[in-house]
Amino acid sequence: MPEIAVLRIGHRPERDQRVTTHVGLTARALGARGMFLAADDRGVAESIRDVAGRWGGDFFVTDGVRWKRCIQDWKDLGGIVVHLTMYGINLPDVEADLRTKDKILVVVGAEKVPGELYSLADYNVAVTNQPHSEIAGLAVFLDHLFMGKELSGEFPGARIRVIPSREGKFAEEV
Repeated sequence: MPEIAVLRIGHRPERDQRVTTHVGLTARALGARGMFLAADDRGVAESIRDVAGRWGGDFFVTDGVRWKRCIQDWKDLGGIVVHLTMYGINLPDVEADLRTKDKILVVVGAEKVPGELYSLADYNVAVTNQPHSEIAGLAVFLDHLFMGKELSGEFPGARIRVIPSREGKFAEEV
């Protein structure tokens, strides 16, 4: 399976903290290795790092990146870029091809994304051709890419672990 990182662009610190935090948490929980944030928002970055520190795994967060430079650096390291957009090729039509790639940078927008992104991406991929949440789109994309295997992923170094239960909430400190 490919190494995945997420690039969040268009983040507006005055209004997108919660959604961007959830993009990072979803990426981490569903198998991505890290997130690049094309904005200066240490609060969001620290919040995601705090969760990763308590719940385990090697998830990285880098804020303050320039999105075009991030894309170019990723490509220079042999990776490909997938832009999630409702205007792209339907996910089922490209997911098998994407599984053959070694490194994928998934670009998730907030406000209207620059038109230039469509030509910089190697793939413009639609989870659905209807308006929807970027969090939902990322979750469905990762689940399809990993074929559900990420749902039972291990998170080394976890200090907290959920004990699955039919009723109630149970967790333990490890």
